[in-house]
Amino acid sequence: MASLSPAQAALLRGKLIIAAASAQRGKPYRRGAAGPTAFDCSGLSGYAYRAAHISLPRTANAQYRAARPVSRAAARPGDLVFWVHGHHAYHVAVYAGAGRVWHAPKPGDRVRLAKIWNPREVRYGRIGA
Repeated sequence: MASLSPAQAALLRGKLIIAAASAQRGKPYRRGAAGPTAFDCSGLSGYAYRAAHISLPRTANAQYRAARPVSRAAARPGDLVFWVHGHHAYHVAVYAGAGRVWHAPKPGDRVRLAKIWNPREVRYGRIGA
């Protein structure tokens, strides 16, 4: 069996991350929660990345600092999307492609797929290759 090219490995990793995030659909938001029954935003991204054997820092801002910036045009499913004010990320989501993200939005809400609601506020980041 041939080994995967870096591009194939990245595609597979993105699919694993998206599958893990989407499998959490409908679970409640809870501040500080990292799954498996409830999530906050960075808890969901960390949980999804662990499915691909990638460890992320705990908070949105720490994940932002750990990620390598990528342009919106270069973003691929499985990358992280950060909502940033100044130099601080206050929300993180998993990029699903086509301008949509999987995220745990806020108290009283649930994990869901959503359109990126303010593209000018977001930065894209990649962990790993």
